[in-house]
Amino acid sequence: MGSELKCTVRFAKQTSEGKALLETSEVLFRGKFRLKIPFASIKSAKAVVGELRLLTADGLAVFEIGAAAEKWREKILHPKSRVEKIGLKPGAKVSLFGGFDAEFLVELKSLGAAMTKDRVAADAEAVFFAADSQKDLSSVLKTAKSLKGAAALWIVYPKGQKGITENDVIAAGRKAGLKDVKVVGFSAAHTALKFVIPLENR
Repeated sequence: MGSELKCTVRFAKQTSEGKALLETSEVLFRGKFRLKIPFASIKSAKAVVGELRLLTADGLAVFEIGAAAEKWREKILHPKSRVEKIGLKPGAKVSLFGGFDAEFLVELKSLGAAMTKDRVAADAEAVFFAADSQKDLSSVLKTAKSLKGAAALWIVYPKGQKGITENDVIAAGRKAGLKDVKVVGFSAAHTALKFVIPLENR
């Protein structure tokens, strides 16, 4: 979902080697200690001589990540919007299955997207399928059969739920003859997996 780097991190009086992960809305670190720094909690972000320095309410966290420091700083200060991460263009034709938060619908409308509900439009470029449980995934096959060309099927599912996991979603997409090509953080509570028809089958 994000960028992962092996690095050394200094925080408070602790120093540890480990893995840093730049997610869509937070920075994570797993080593001898763990850090979870939401972008919203960062008071300042600076890139200085290969170090990413993040000032938070709990103190200064210094990530020794070399040349990536400036790129990470830029992504933290100017994160992509949800529709940018998904890759939707103004005027995109999208189809929706299931319930989506009002904020997402507003984003689609502000993009000038043409929307259809509970059916795949003949010229749909992206189909968003909300799955809250494994039971919901049983409808993926039917939806996938309506895809044409390079149209994408985005399956949106809750994070950290035992009732539906990433493996369940991937299995449902592959069973429908699709290929999983991308994953994005859809919201604080949901992940979206992108599926497409394999090139040889279009």
